[in-house]
Amino acid sequence: MRIVDLIHREMILPSLRSTDKIGIIKELAAHLAANHSALDRSTLTRVLIERESLASTAIGEGVAIPHGKLSAVDSIVACLGRVRRGVDFDSMDGQPTYLFFVLVAPEASTGAHLKALARISRVFKDAEFRRRLLSADDADQMYAVIAEEDAKH
Repeated sequence: MRIVDLIHREMILPSLRSTDKIGIIKELAAHLAANHSALDRSTLTRVLIERESLASTAIGEGVAIPHGKLSAVDSIVACLGRVRRGVDFDSMDGQPTYLFFVLVAPEASTGAHLKALARISRVFKDAEFRRRLLSADDADQMYAVIAEEDAKH
């Protein structure tokens, strides 16, 4: 599974404005819903916040992977956001979070959803990849970094 198969350039937000966990989730959910007619912003926000209340999706090293399942989608949809200042996302390492990769999978999905989570988690563990994403000037450069990383595997 390639990350570029999950995310399109217009689904990369290089300058999130929110400064807290709920704000970040709302901002990303709003962007996803605005770009996918099947998604309802408030429903998506609720699902992501409910999942987050179970345990933080911040995996450490400045990365979070908020995710959820909805019957409204028939394939995985994704969005990547970045905040330069970092926010407290209750990360397992206690450090600020800068990169947020949201995944929304069909309710009946299990295998594809888990494979996508594993792939994203594995790629985002690479310090050089994260550094390049954080230093990219805009969404086009962030997408190019992702495409280059995908080409390695």
